This record gives sequence, structure tokens and C-alpha cells, in this order.
Amino acid sequence: MKTIRFYFFIASFLFILSGCRALKAPVIVGNVPAQTYQYVYIQPTTELTSGASNLYTGAMMTKSVNPSDVIAGELIKNGFVILPELKPELIDRTLIVNYGESDRHNRGLGYTIEVTIQFISAKSHEVVCTCTAEGQGETEADDIRQAIRRALSSLFEQKE
Repeated sequence: MKTIRFYFFIASFLFILSGCRALKAPVIVGNVPAQTYQYVYIQPTTELTSGASNLYTGAMMTKSVNPSDVIAGELIKNGFVILPELKPELIDRTLIVNYGESDRHNRGLGYTIEVTIQFISAKSHEVVCTCTAEGQGETEADDIRQAIRRALSSLFEQKE
């Protein structure tokens, strides 16, 4: 019986420890040359609403996120002008930004969500760069918001 308890303790410890690993480092492929591009058109995304309940009080909380809004905020902060539509006269200096959820990883009692953000030249339609990062919070909305911010902040740290 002591052996069973010992193995149960070890298994529980390893399970909890696996949930404490750090998030994977963001991955950047390519580089956005800031002097070349000034404008961005962000492909629209839909809002995600997610919820979580407090284990102690049972209270339910809901949070929402629209990935394109988070991306827009980060790009504005870094000096880009957001265009509501593609403009032919600005096409040489415009990037098209795409967002996608690229993976989920189990982590302890929860999981992380990984997102990939792609920057495409509006003129040539060639990929200029992509950035990928994962996030983990209380809700899926938190996961996505954190992943987007980690991906874009690592991209702009790289260019400095």
C-alpha cells in the first residue's frame, strides 16, 4: 500500500511540475523592415467570448477578445497606421496582416493556445514575416491576448 501511495505522490508531483514549465519562446521568421512599410490592413476576425469559474466561490466570469483589435493596438503602438481598406496609392508601403490559432498544448491542469501572425506585402502578396507565440491565462480570451502580445513584442524587440 505504501508503494502505491508513493507512486501516486510521484505521478501527482510530475503532473503538477509539467504545468509549471515556462511558455515556449516566440518564433520569428523574417523581419518587418519598418522603413519600408508604414501602413497595415488587418484581416477582420470575430470576437471570442470565454468563461471560467472560481473554484472557491463558484462565480462565473466571462471575457471577450477580438484578435484583430489586439493586433491593431500593438501595431499602432509601434508606429503603424491601420487602414480600413487597401488603398492602391499606398500599396507599396502596406502590409496585410493575417491571424490564426496554430496549436494548443496541454499544460498541467490547463492548456496554452499558440497563435501565428503573418505579414504579407500588399503589392507582391509575398510573406514578409511571421511570428508565433503561445499564451496561457484564466480563459481562452486571456490565452489569445497574451499570445498575440508576446508574438508582436518579440517581433518589435528584434528590429531594435
